[in-house]
This record gives sequence, structure tokens and C-alpha cells, in this order.
Amino acid sequence: MLIRKLFKFENAHIVRNCTSDRCKRSIHGHSYKVELLLKASKLDHGQMVYDFGLLKGVIKELFDSFDHAICYWQKDDPAYIDACKTFSARWIALPVSPSAEQFSRIFFYLAQQVLNSTITQNGEGDVEVYSVIVHETDTGYAQSFQEDIDNEQMGALSLDQIIFSEQVQAEWSNPEMYESLKQGLKFQNPNVDLQVNI
Repeated sequence: MLIRKLFKFENAHIVRNCTSDRCKRSIHGHSYKVELLLKASKLDHGQMVYDFGLLKGVIKELFDSFDHAICYWQKDDPAYIDACKTFSARWIALPVSPSAEQFSRIFFYLAQQVLNSTITQNGEGDVEVYSVIVHETDTGYAQSFQEDIDNEQMGALSLDQIIFSEQVQAEWSNPEMYESLKQGLKFQNPNVDLQVNI
């Protein structure tokens, strides 16, 4: 079974090396919509794949980090990178280009890492990320699947190479959240008191 959670944010970027002259030469922004699709072959004690409320925690905070931020490819011109850091408190450095395609991979990867580091408490089953769809505009989106995350031709992803500015980190409910994720520390979902015996 699949469930879908929608996230929204505003973000700016330049997509170097693309065909469109406007996109590759000028900073521009989009109102992004990110669809996170989770799958499982069993339901938890609440008869859910995964409680939507749980997706308002670490995953939402990481996704919200991209709101009103500028994202840049770490291979870009150092002068441009310095300008991003100088004139924007909210920036994110990526090991890949900030295209819609790569955003879909980044969000898939981040959600997957959080789920893998979460101790569940309500009988959840084999919950995993099925797909991520990133709508860059009303008419265009990119969608990624597990095989796209594993495809090194599309660029290797690692937590160490996704870098959030100090301002972004300071706005998290726990500024050490991402460092904990990188260190493999576990997040624990709340305990659940069952009202119906099963």
C-alpha cells in the first residue's frame, strides 16, 4: 500500500549546463511541491502505513530547510558560491546540480535515511520510501525511485555532502538533528497507548 504526503517550499537556484539559457545563467526561483510516497506490506496498530503526524518531525524539518534558501552545486564557480553564502543566510550546498531531477533524488535520500534511523513504536511494518515527485512548476515534475538513488551515473549521494548553512540549522527544533543523523544515532517515535486490543 502507498501513502502520499505533500510538502511545499520556495527555493532559488541556477541549473548550470542545462540547455535553457535563462536557467543556466540567472538565479531564479520556484514554488516547489514535493510528494513523498511511502509503501509498506502491512499496516501498524492504527491500521496505517505510517502515521502522517510522524512526517511532521525530522523529515518535515529537513524538507522545510529548503524554504527561502538558495541551493548550489558544490562544483560551481567559487565566486558564485561565495556570493550565495555572503548574501543569503539560508543556503544549502549539494553534491549534485539543484535540478528538479536531483531534488527528487535528494529528498528521497534524506527521507530514506531518516526512516532507516527511526525506532518505530506502533507495530509499523516494512515502511520505506517508494518514490518522490518534485513539482518545479505546474506543468513539469521529476520523479525518482530507489534505482535512481543507487545509480551513481546520476551522482553519488551522501549525508556528508549535503551541507546546511548555520542559519538553517539554527532554525531546527534540534540544531544537532542532522549531525545525529550523520552519526547514525536513532530517532525514536513516541510510545503509543492502544485503545483497542488487537
